[in-house]
Amino acid sequence: MTIPFQCTCGQLRGEIDPRAVYVRAVCYCLDCQAYAHVLGREDVLDGQGGSDIIAMQPGGLRFTAGTDRLACLSLSPKGPLRWHSACCNMPIANTARTPALPYAGVLVACLATSAQALDAAFGPARTALNTDSAAGKVAATPVRTAAGIARIILGVVRAKLGRTRESPFFESRTSRPLAEPRVLTLEERAAATPPPRG
Repeated sequence: MTIPFQCTCGQLRGEIDPRAVYVRAVCYCLDCQAYAHVLGREDVLDGQGGSDIIAMQPGGLRFTAGTDRLACLSLSPKGPLRWHSACCNMPIANTARTPALPYAGVLVACLATSAQALDAAFGPARTALNTDSAAGKVAATPVRTAAGIARIILGVVRAKLGRTRESPFFESRTSRPLAEPRVLTLEERAAATPPPRG
């Protein structure tokens, strides 16, 4: 069974294989919040500024339509690549800058299924990351966070040892990103980043 995803207007579509998922978590870091703000998509954040993310092996994700609508930005010259739809600015996923690191953080907001189906496939999001940057009080989950990080590391190592490094976000022959990343200027990043909490 696969889980479909799509952008808001439906031009960019695909599916993910739940067997490729490492862990589900909510990230409250300022970079994830800035990513949503610069796209004008604050609607993908929860009330405390969190992004519900499925961390997974990128090879378990497949585009089925609209890859010409795929766009990419980065908050800094060496930061992760943050993929979104060019048509409606829907955030899709975060990846490393090369396919050599088999990791993709897919935003739950783009998954086209019910909350019940998501919980059945991945479990509810009980791991909270970077809670110090939340817009309000969020309980830290140190034990779950450590376990989640361990699952991600184990999944990445297994993928690398199994040579399953293919990523739909990069050209298989050249390893170049499917879309040229737009790197934010310092001014753009500062304008999009919420002030530190406290």
